[in-house]
Amino acid sequence: MPKDRPELPPVEELLTAAVTALGGVERPGQVKMAQAVRDAVESEEHLAVQAGTGTGKSLAYLVPAIRHAAEKGQAVVVSTATIALQRQLVDRDLPRLADALEGLLPHRPEFAILKGRRNYLCRHKMADGMPEDEDDQLFDPREVSATGRMVQRIQEWANETETGDRDEIVPGVSDQAWRQFSVTARECLGAQRCPSGADCFAELARERAGEADVVVTNHALLAIDAMEDFAVLPEHDVVVVDEAHELVDRVTSVVTGELSESTVGLAVRRAGRLIEQGVADRLQEAGEDLRALLAVAPPGRVDTLPGSLAMTLALVRDAAFACITALGPRNKDKDDPENAGLRKAAFTALDEVHDTAQRMLDAFGPAAGRDEAGDDAEDGGDSRDSGESRDSAGGANGGPGDARSEEVHRAEVVWLEEGRGRVPPTLRVAPLSVGGMLRDKLFGDRTVVLTSATLALGGSFDSLSRQWGLRAGEWTGLDVGSPFDHPRRGILYVATHLPQPGRDGLPEAYVDEIAELIEAAGGRTLGLFSSMRAAKAATEALRERLDVPLLCQGDDSTSQLVKQFAGDPATCLFGTLSLWQGVDVPGPSLTLVIIDRIPFPRPDDPLASARQRHVAATGGNGFMAVAATHAALLLAQGAGRLLRSMDDRGVVAVLDPRLATARYSGFLLNSLPPFWRTTDPAKVRDALRRLTAGS
Repeated sequence: MPKDRPELPPVEELLTAAVTALGGVERPGQVKMAQAVRDAVESEEHLAVQAGTGTGKSLAYLVPAIRHAAEKGQAVVVSTATIALQRQLVDRDLPRLADALEGLLPHRPEFAILKGRRNYLCRHKMADGMPEDEDDQLFDPREVSATGRMVQRIQEWANETETGDRDEIVPGVSDQAWRQFSVTARECLGAQRCPSGADCFAELARERAGEADVVVTNHALLAIDAMEDFAVLPEHDVVVVDEAHELVDRVTSVVTGELSESTVGLAVRRAGRLIEQGVADRLQEAGEDLRALLAVAPPGRVDTLPGSLAMTLALVRDAAFACITALGPRNKDKDDPENAGLRKAAFTALDEVHDTAQRMLDAFGPAAGRDEAGDDAEDGGDSRDSGESRDSAGGANGGPGDARSEEVHRAEVVWLEEGRGRVPPTLRVAPLSVGGMLRDKLFGDRTVVLTSATLALGGSFDSLSRQWGLRAGEWTGLDVGSPFDHPRRGILYVATHLPQPGRDGLPEAYVDEIAELIEAAGGRTLGLFSSMRAAKAATEALRERLDVPLLCQGDDSTSQLVKQFAGDPATCLFGTLSLWQGVDVPGPSLTLVIIDRIPFPRPDDPLASARQRHVAATGGNGFMAVAATHAALLLAQGAGRLLRSMDDRGVVAVLDPRLATARYSGFLLNSLPPFWRTTDPAKVRDALRRLTAGS
C-alpha cells in the first residue's frame, strides 16, 4: 500500500456498513463472494463467481472494487451486457453505496458511466463539419418525414444537453436519424485535431471516467478497448464482468464484419466527394456486382468459396484499395478540419470494405478463389436432435476426412443473411472462437472477475471457461449458491407425456397443455418460446380459448408489455429470446413459467453450426460443446425468471420431454436451479390451483 494512503477497513466491515445503510440483510453467499473478489484482486488471479438471484452480487463485487480503487488510486471497470443493469448500477446502487461508504474511506467514492463514442452527440458533425451519409432514395416519403421530425428533436435537444448522451432523448430516435449527429471511434478526428475537441461530449465523458473509482461500461466497449490500438477506457488493472454469460456473444458481435451493397455504397458516397469520379465508379461497379451476386445466392453458411464470389470479393477489395490510394496520405489536410473530417470518414468506410473483403477471402485459406460452388448449408438432420447426431457425420460437405481437415485449420466462418425490407442481403464473417482474443487482450494484463447467476453449466464452469480462453490454473471458480429455497419454493415439471417437438410449428397437444396450465394458474404466466412464430401461434390459439388477458411480444414495446404483465396478476405474456433473460417480475403476477422446447440453436444457424462442426473436427463433442451449452444457458436463464424475491413460489413447466429422456438431459438438468421435480401433470395443476387460491 502506498505510504501516503491510510489503512482501509477490511472488506467485511465495509460490506456490513453498506448492507446496513441500504436496509438490506447480509447473506452468507454475499459475504463469501465479496471475500473471494478481494482475494482474487490481491492475488491477481481471475475469478468466476456464480451468484444466484437474491444473493446481492452487485454489492458483493462493488464493495471490494471500491476499496481496491481507493487503495490503489486507480479506477475499477465494471462491464455489463444490458442497459438495464447499467442504469441500476449508476442510478441506484452506486449512489447509495457511495453515501454508505463516504465516512469509511479517504473520500466519497466517485463513479461514472462510459459508452461507445457513437452514443454521444458529435459537435463537429452537428456543425456540418461532416455531411449526411444517408441515401434518401432508399426511403419512402413517410419515413423521410418521420426521420426529419426526429432530426429536429435532436437539434432542439442539442442546445440543452449537458452530456450529449443519446439515452437522454425520450422518446428515443431511430439509428438513421442519430447517425447524422454521431461518429464512431474510427471516424473521430481526435480531440487535438477536431475544432470542437475542447467541448466534445465523448471526451468529457472520458475525463469524468478518468476521475472515477468505478467506471461502468458495456461488454462491447470493453472488447473494443481491449482489442483496438487506441485506449477507450481509463487506465485500470481490475475488470468486473457482470452478466458474464453474455460476454462471448457480445465480443463476437463486435468483431463480426459485414459486406453488402449498403456498406460499399456508403464508402462510394464518402470517397466520391474527394477523389476522381472514375476511381469511385470502379468501387461502385464492384458493389453492383456484389449486389447482383448476393441477390441470387442462397442464404446460409458458405462452406466452400465459389469462384464467382471469390472474384467479386477480390474486385471489391481492390477497388476499395484504389480509392484509399487516391485519397493520398492519411494526415493530409490536417490543418483543414472540415476536409480532414471528410477524409477520415472516407478512410473509415473504405478500410472497412477492404479489410472485410480480405477477411472473407482469408477465411478459406488456400481454397480461396477456387471455382467450386459448395453445397447448401447443412440441413441439420432431424430437428429434434438439433445437431446431436451430426458430429460423427463429418460435416455438411464432402466426406469426413475433407470436412474435418478444413475445419481444423479454418479460423473464421462466412455466411449470407437474406435481405429483409430495406436491409439488403449481407455477407458476414466472424471468428469460430473469440477465446484466444479474450485470453490475449482482456485477461492478459489485468485481473478479471466474471459473475452471473448462470455460469456453472452442467454443474461445472468448464464450458464457459473454455469459451473465454481461460486455462486450468489461471482462474478459480466459485458457486455461492442462492438464498432461495428452490426445492420448497419451486417445481420443475417436464411433460414427458407429450410428443417430441417437430418442425411443423407448435403441436396441438402443446397448445392444450399450455391452456390447462394457465387455467390452473389463473393467468400469471410467462411463456418463453423458441421462436416468434411459436409464440404468435400459441397467442392466437389461446386467445380464443382462455378468459385471461394474453399479451404477445411485438404487440407493444417489450418494456411496456412487461409493465402491463407485472401490473395485473391475471395477465399472461408470451415471447421469445429477450424475455428469457430480461424479465424481473417478483410477486404474484408470475407464478408459472412455460418453456415450449429445449432452446437449441437452429440447425441452420451459420455460426453455431460452424463452431459445432469445428469442435467435432478437432476431436471434441460439438453437440455438447456448442448446442447443449447454448441450450443449458438459456434454460437456466429462463427458469431463473420464476423466483425473483424471497416470497415467490411457482412452477417452471418444460413441455419438451427430451429434458427428461434424452442422453444429454443430465447436463441440462444440472444447469437448472434445484427445484423439486415431477413429470405428473395432475400434481402440477393441483399445486398451481393451491398457489392461486392462497395468493
